Amino acid sequence: MTADLPVVRLVDLRETPLDVTEVLDAVSDRAVGGVDVFVGTVRDHDHEQGVTGLEYSAHPTALTRLQEVAAGVAERYDVLALAAVHRVGRLEIGDVAVVVATATVHRAEAFEASRALIDELKETVPIWKHQLFTDGTEEWVGTPA
Repeated sequence: MTADLPVVRLVDLRETPLDVTEVLDAVSDRAVGGVDVFVGTVRDHDHEQGVTGLEYSAHPTALTRLQEVAAGVAERYDVLALAAVHRVGRLEIGDVAVVVATATVHRAEAFEASRALIDELKETVPIWKHQLFTDGTEEWVGTPA
């Protein structure tokens, strides 16, 4: 592994478009044998309804929580490098909403670690989705009960 680089290399919430290449570059390392990347995009439908767009809102603690999730995955998996970036604000159909990547010596660990990273992010980081449907209705997803 490149000397003096942390395992968790990029964690952020951004109002600007996400760059998959930036995330890949963040986990690049000569010791890496496998990189797994998940890119989540805004789709044009949900619940059999058309979607016109959505807005992501984040609690003030969301970045800290995302950093904790990333650190936890880095501790539990044999990860050499890890990155996670999530959009907030208004997104259109096709926009990239989230990018996570893990780099490991072998591919199996990369797949497992990336799955854990995106699943824990979605389950525990306080980021809420406000979906806008083509029929004028709307839905909040992930808000506290």
